[in-house]
Formats: sequence, structure tokens, C-alpha cells
Amino acid sequence: RAGVADAGEAGSMLATRESEGEDGRRRLRQWESQQVELKKQMVDHNTEDWQSNEDFAGLERVGGVDLSFIKEDEVNACASLVVLSYPDLEVIYEECRMVCLNAPYIPGFLAFREAPFLEEAVRRLQHKDPSLLPQIKDLHERGNAFTLTGTSGKVLGMALKSCEKSTKPIYVSVGHRISLGTATRLTHSCCKYRVPEPIRQFVGSPVTTWILTSGGAMEG
Repeated sequence: RAGVADAGEAGSMLATRESEGEDGRRRLRQWESQQVELKKQMVDHNTEDWQSNEDFAGLERVGGVDLSFIKEDEVNACASLVVLSYPDLEVIYEECRMVCLNAPYIPGFLAFREAPFLEEAVRRLQHKDPSLLPQIKDLHERGNAFTLTGTSGKVLGMALKSCEKSTKPIYVSVGHRISLGTATRLTHSCCKYRVPEPIRQFVGSPVTTWILTSGGAMEG
């Protein structure tokens, strides 16, 4: 009987793995298709008046979003949104909320795993107080940057020395509705230290640490 039971369990496990494998392949095909469509919609040049101003006059708010994971836990994380005034870079809104990531991590498709929770944070702010919505979000002088070029010759982003004392560059990728040059210049203007302020404000902050250890939520 034990042999029959063991064989049944083994068959069930094999069927589960095969099902998960097929589901994974189906998910990957879907993500690849969505990625192609999103690429078609991307606008890689400036579309706002303030972007052409040397001092970004007209830009009043910048924001940052990020996920911070619990140590040795790849599923539970803290999704954070911070909005800062510009050019003062003072925090005017922040939200941290624990989330559970069910989608697997697949290199090249990180946004499909993490972005839905970050989009929800932005939508909550839009519902709560649209006047605080950032005009630009950091997902991350020309003399401090150099281009990153793919094998096809296409420029993919910039490596930027964000502050005088920094020995490690940060990377600015091609964005949506903003040119790479403008994105790099704006990122540099948001850096008091190596990490841009919209990101630095919640990475390793006491609030984020409390959220990760208590499993709570904070917004305000």
C-alpha cells in the first residue's frame, strides 16, 4: 500500500510540476507580447514645457516608488511612494504598504512582478489628493555621465556620477515622455548624495524599517 501511495504522490507532484511549467510558459509568452506593445507606445522625447527650461521652471513635484523586501523573503515586501517638492526636495507625501508578490521573478520582466503594486500606490494618491501627484517619477552635468549602448548600437541609458563624493555611478534608463538627456539632467538635480532624493527618502528609513518588521502600513 505504501508503494502504491508513494507512486500516486509522485505522479501528482509530476503533474503539478508539468502544470506549473505550462502556466509559466504561457505567462512568459503573455509578458513578451505585452512588452512589445508597451515598447510601441513609448515616447522617448520631451513632451512638457518645463522639460525645455534650464532650471526646470514649472516642475513642482517629483516622486519615487520602490519595493523593499524582508530579509530572506522574496515574496513579502513593502511598496513605497514618496512625493517631494521641487526644487526644495522636501517630502510632502509618503505611503508604505506591505504587499505579497505572487508573480515569479524572471530577468527582463521585473516590472510585471513589481509595477502593479507601485501603480496601485499612485492610484490611491490620485483618489486621495490629485494635487499631490508627482509630475515625474524616478524609477532611477553631461561631464559626469556617459552613455550605455547595446550591441545593436542603440543607446539604452546613461551612467551618472550623481555627486562629487560618489565613487559608484547610478544608471538612468530611457523613459516615457522625456528624453534621456533631460532625464539624466533632472536626476542629477535631485541628488544631494549618490541616490536621488525621491528614492533615498524611504530606502532604509525608520518608517520603512518599522513597516518591514511589523507588517503594518503607513500613509500621509
